[in-house]
Amino acid sequence: MEILNLSGKTAIITGAARGIGKRIAEKMASQGVNIVINDIPPAKETAEATCKELESMGVRAIASLGDVRSFEDAQKVVSDAVDAFGGVDILVNNAGITRDGLLMRMSEQDWDDVLAINLKGAFHMIKAVSRPMFKKRSGAIVNVASVVGIMGNPGQANYTASKAGLIGLTKTVAKEFSARNITCNAVAPGFIRSAMTDVLAEDVKENYLKAIPLGRFGEPEDVASVVVFLASDMAKYVTGQVVQIDGGLLM
Repeated sequence: MEILNLSGKTAIITGAARGIGKRIAEKMASQGVNIVINDIPPAKETAEATCKELESMGVRAIASLGDVRSFEDAQKVVSDAVDAFGGVDILVNNAGITRDGLLMRMSEQDWDDVLAINLKGAFHMIKAVSRPMFKKRSGAIVNVASVVGIMGNPGQANYTASKAGLIGLTKTVAKEFSARNITCNAVAPGFIRSAMTDVLAEDVKENYLKAIPLGRFGEPEDVASVVVFLASDMAKYVTGQVVQIDGGLLM
């Protein structure tokens, strides 16, 4: 607990009303971190319910709704965090969508939507949070990428491009922000169990499992643990790295 040294810090987590983002928020809260839950306006009730759950853990939590595709919305999320907690110590860019399909049939809209949220959204949030982090001369940024951004994946040209771009963005931010003692790293999850994966046919799951040396799908907890580590003082000399959380799928 003392080595992590996260108690009393403030984290903004995008796309955190549910799923992996919510688990990251819970893991952060367990270490005493105050949380700003960002999600889109339609997720208002879910985001507020998540905040109540986090506050039951003894930390403060607020919901700041907004679309990361808008720089103005990103600025508001950061402003809400500063107004509520006095600053921002951690940013986790978790918001993301998929619009899968073979490239030759992929619409321009599906390409644009995925890149706008997954990649441009992270750019907006990092730019918005840079001023308060620069002022404090400290901070940790963790971007949620994917192993498919490294290896590619048929039917996901837009998603893989967005995640590969996020990895490149991570490395550049790490170099640009290092003089202000701000780290920037990425995690690259593999096949993580979720509501989306639970509905897959058993034969499809079996084929995926055959490619994973550890022989199981990952859990949101597996991702959250690494994100919290990268945000903590235990990783204060780690920056510009991409940590794969994939059970050995890609090595």
